Amino acid sequence: MVLEDVDEGRTARKRRAILEAATEVFLQHGYVGASMDQVAAKAAVSKQTVYKQFADKEHLFAEIIVGRTSVLGDRLAEVYATLDDATDPRQALRDVCHQLLGSLSRPDVLQLRRLVIAEADRFPGVSGTWWERAFHPSLVVLGEALQRMAGRGLLRELDDPTLAAYHLAGLVMYKPMNRMMFAGTAAVPPPDELEYLADRAADVFVAAYGR
Repeated sequence: MVLEDVDEGRTARKRRAILEAATEVFLQHGYVGASMDQVAAKAAVSKQTVYKQFADKEHLFAEIIVGRTSVLGDRLAEVYATLDDATDPRQALRDVCHQLLGSLSRPDVLQLRRLVIAEADRFPGVSGTWWERAFHPSLVVLGEALQRMAGRGLLRELDDPTLAAYHLAGLVMYKPMNRMMFAGTAAVPPPDELEYLADRAADVFVAAYGR
């Protein structure tokens, strides 16, 4: 029993090492340029070990996307949950916008987002996971938080809470995200500009949805 536990722990560590290595390889070389040999070398395991854990490159890619989208979705849900303690809607939404920009402008998130978009036609089911398990569900959660704010009298009644969440996300993300996606990770705006964009997005949202 002890030996089995040791083997399971070793296998889990190897799997994590492979996933971490594969993420770096995919982000650096893209899906087409990445190879299982590169992943094995970076993870310091044999190529047979990689194939034992993952049937092929597509399955490895899918595992990375699913894992990263789950982490991102959980992170954003924690951010949106802070609205339940809000007393000042403008300040609370400014804080959420700041954190939303901070989470989505991280270099690793931007790089993975580009990779997902680049492979959307090749692997629509895999790339669609980003939308289905992270982006859209997180905005549904945000809409529910906004609805609870409306129930406490901090916002006007929302006919479509999820659409309101999309409006807020669009206000805060459209300019910087397009700039970062097209101009590269180095084009992340400086902190003071991100703060300004987040504040103005919250102001416009409250102007439209405030009581």
